[in-house]
Amino acid sequence: MKKSVLAFTALAAATAFATPALAHEEDKSPFTVSGSVGLVSDYRFRGVSQSDKEMAIQGGITVTHESGFYVGTWASNLAGWGTFGGSNMELDIFGGYAFPLNDDLKLDVGLTWYMYPGGADKTDFVEPYVKLGIGSGSLTGLVGVAYAPKQEALGNFSNTPWSAGQSEDNLYLWGDVGYAIPGTPLKLKGHVGYSDGNPGLGPNGTSLAPTGKYVDWSLGAEGTLGPVTLGVSYVDTDISDAESAYIRAPFGGFQSTKNGSSIAGAAVVVSATATF
Repeated sequence: MKKSVLAFTALAAATAFATPALAHEEDKSPFTVSGSVGLVSDYRFRGVSQSDKEMAIQGGITVTHESGFYVGTWASNLAGWGTFGGSNMELDIFGGYAFPLNDDLKLDVGLTWYMYPGGADKTDFVEPYVKLGIGSGSLTGLVGVAYAPKQEALGNFSNTPWSAGQSEDNLYLWGDVGYAIPGTPLKLKGHVGYSDGNPGLGPNGTSLAPTGKYVDWSLGAEGTLGPVTLGVSYVDTDISDAESAYIRAPFGGFQSTKNGSSIAGAAVVVSATATF
């Protein structure tokens, strides 16, 4: 009897300790939620300012399933050229599937829906993408292709009735490289991109490649301090002064409202981003 009591007591104690661990495993969600909020001195999209060379506050949230599927949203305030027909906000909805090919390669296939709430009609557009992440150590890289199929928002601007409903497409190719300096919280970054699309403006100013074809690039560094990342980058494009002046002349908007300078010219962009 005494042995039975002791055995029962031991079993009860083991169950008491095991049950919380088992419950913890059962309660573990297959979803992960991550997000960020940041402040930048200039919102540059593919080298071109979307905030009239002024500051912007940005933030986003992403929900990822353990299988690799994800969905999220990201937003930023806009000004000047980036308002695309009146909206002072960009709201992106994105989703996709990311999975490892091996220890050093990760493939990411998805789609981004660019929206401009409060803006004019025919400014929203969708853009599928494919990204390949390379490396898992101090030196990493990424190459990507984004292709926006023909859509009215990217069609050539015209006031003529027979041009109504015209659509254009856009191709963007890019590569990123990063080097995390061992033993420090610092990381060096580089980026180069190539746009090939509509050599004009959409019905409400929308354009992914305002000169038809151009190259953008950036060099920078960032450092982490707890959940905050501080960064600085030198950003530029090969859009010439003549091309910039041509866009300004018939259409307007492709220049800073402060001094008339090109919003595609070289700039130093400073950022602070908190992640959670």
